[in-house]
Amino acid sequence: MEADFVIIGSGSAGSAMAYRLSEDGRYSVIVIEYGVPDVGPLIQMPAALSFPMNMETYDWGFSTEPEPHIGGRSLVTPRGKVLGGSSSINGMVYVRGHARDYDYWSESGARGWAYADVLPYFKRMENSSGGQEGWRGTRGPLYIQRGKRDNPLFHAFVEAGHEAGFEVTEDYNGEKQEGFGPMEQTIHNGRRWSAANAYLKPALKRPNVKLVKGLARKIVLEGKRAVGVEIEAGRSFSTIRARREVIIAASSINSPKLLMLSGIGPAEQLKQHGIDVVADRPGVGQNLQDHLEVYIQQECTQPITLYSKLNLFSKAKIGAEWLFFKTGDGATNHFESAAFVRSKAGVEYPDIQYHFLPVAIRYDGKAAAQSHGFQAHVGPMRSKSRGSVTLRSANPREKPVIKFNYMSHEDDWADFRHCVRLTREIFGQKAFDAYRGAEIQPGAHVQSDDEIDNFIREHVESAFHPCGTCKMGAVDDPMAVVDAECRVIGVEALRVADSSIFPRITNGNLNGPSIMVGEKASDHILGRTPLARSNQEPWINPRWREADR
Repeated sequence: MEADFVIIGSGSAGSAMAYRLSEDGRYSVIVIEYGVPDVGPLIQMPAALSFPMNMETYDWGFSTEPEPHIGGRSLVTPRGKVLGGSSSINGMVYVRGHARDYDYWSESGARGWAYADVLPYFKRMENSSGGQEGWRGTRGPLYIQRGKRDNPLFHAFVEAGHEAGFEVTEDYNGEKQEGFGPMEQTIHNGRRWSAANAYLKPALKRPNVKLVKGLARKIVLEGKRAVGVEIEAGRSFSTIRARREVIIAASSINSPKLLMLSGIGPAEQLKQHGIDVVADRPGVGQNLQDHLEVYIQQECTQPITLYSKLNLFSKAKIGAEWLFFKTGDGATNHFESAAFVRSKAGVEYPDIQYHFLPVAIRYDGKAAAQSHGFQAHVGPMRSKSRGSVTLRSANPREKPVIKFNYMSHEDDWADFRHCVRLTREIFGQKAFDAYRGAEIQPGAHVQSDDEIDNFIREHVESAFHPCGTCKMGAVDDPMAVVDAECRVIGVEALRVADSSIFPRITNGNLNGPSIMVGEKASDHILGRTPLARSNQEPWINPRWREADR
């Protein structure tokens, strides 16, 4: 079996590339996916988001090594093992990131990836309703909506931010990210709008696109040129050949693993596992980043939260309405208000993100408070801690060693303390007076730096945004893995295009930026002139040097 292009992974970037590379019919595309189909309400119902990320049917089941700076805890690292990849098990929150994130990419060696360069690709991919005119796309395959915000707590959160002196923004994905406002969702007609629904399924209707189920074991190389992919399906092994290129889009965990299994990575590590070195790239698997968050939870004095919907009868009623009509509480992820703020004066653009939720419960659906409550998920956006993904063995079926080194930089602790105290300030505003009960978590007794640090150590969780392990950069950067056109340095006809190429993590959730990478990489792969640069300038708070708000 062969095709012009072979893509490994049907996730956010992989699905976008399958769609764009096959669009004009000139080239054939094979997408290799190990995961299962994305059928059924547990995937497609937005309110069921906590289920698939906890199910081995849909998730690779990765977890970290014991993390020494958070008390030796091992955190889960969900990655989608399903059509659509992690876009089929994520929280459906859509965030582009801040303009300065991409300017940093360009300045650090990924030339051509500044905000002016990537904004046209965000517009091309978006089908946005309600965004800022002129800044948003309205004809792309990725539908983006805003929740109805029927619950008054969503408005209380935004008003509280305003009362605390922060900005209000009507579109954090438009000109102005900074501020409190509505959250955007990748939901369409009551269904999860994953990369599979937006890109891959339309592409698979074309005669030049095929989906092959199998585990990618390694890249097949002739000399230093990629010519195919060895896959395992059932008990048989075969090679899918690529006439033009192989593109890896297998996640920030599996993409570096696959490169290393193929002899591309840190030479000494490869030799330890008996793998012949094809290209000594010490940056493969390094630069691992993530967002962490804590939940600040408050009792609600009025019975208006989702707590009343957590019983079995209500869940059955919600599920039935969704199954028949795709409406109601099953048709939203319930993240409908958000905020991006700056932690202190001298910070040019937001470095803290908020998700607000009208119930007190863990992101994975566990440990719900036994009363009405609400919560903010809050965390710093630019952690200075860095980790790695390394091989456990040369066996493709064995999970790699994942070490984030969470909270290993002292600045991360100061940032999180500020997040906790700032959230208390926001929840203490007049807008919440009609709803605010006692603090559930951390609890009013947690006040000193040491007490807050202990709370963070015990309760901090991943936001599930791993990235950076195949860093994009200048060809003379020894830690860069791919160049600015996503080509693996030192190897021909091989590219990586997914969140693993991020030089630095972006502000917010990563599904949107990952799809953008797939969109832009497609033009590089096809040899097209990139879309014309934008001349639109983002809003930067004129008081950023003097004040935090």
